[in-house]
Amino acid sequence: MKKIDKNSIVTLEYKVTDPDGEVIDEGKEPLIYLHGGYDGIFVSIEEALQGKSVDDSVTVKMQPAEAFGEYEPELVTVESVDALPQPLTVGMQIEGALEGESENAILYRVTDIAEGKAVLDGNHPLAGMALVFKGKVTALRPATPDEIKSGQALCQV
Repeated sequence: MKKIDKNSIVTLEYKVTDPDGEVIDEGKEPLIYLHGGYDGIFVSIEEALQGKSVDDSVTVKMQPAEAFGEYEPELVTVESVDALPQPLTVGMQIEGALEGESENAILYRVTDIAEGKAVLDGNHPLAGMALVFKGKVTALRPATPDEIKSGQALCQV
């Protein structure tokens, strides 16, 4: 029986919840990634999957630092609506850099618009949250040389 190891293409059915069981991501599409330190999945999940086979399941509880990071208040900024792309709506994403930085563009979400100002949040929507990942291995195969070179799964299992 094949086991997950470095340079395996792994397909998972999964669900992500908060610690109270509230569903965050139903996993409607399977998750397919290249196993072995290619940053295609969180490290703690990859470690739990190492050595598993098709039909094996894992449950991984992750603190914010192991998932999408701690919430960083300094990534929240208020800007004039006039300085932003139009039409501007809550929930839309805008790419930009923090004041004084020109190199590191961040993807901001518009979280509020009022009185000619918009609140932009550069945190991931799940930053600061503990998460529970439940996954089941549904397929497993060796990666192709092109997948290993690119560091990602290039086609479905």
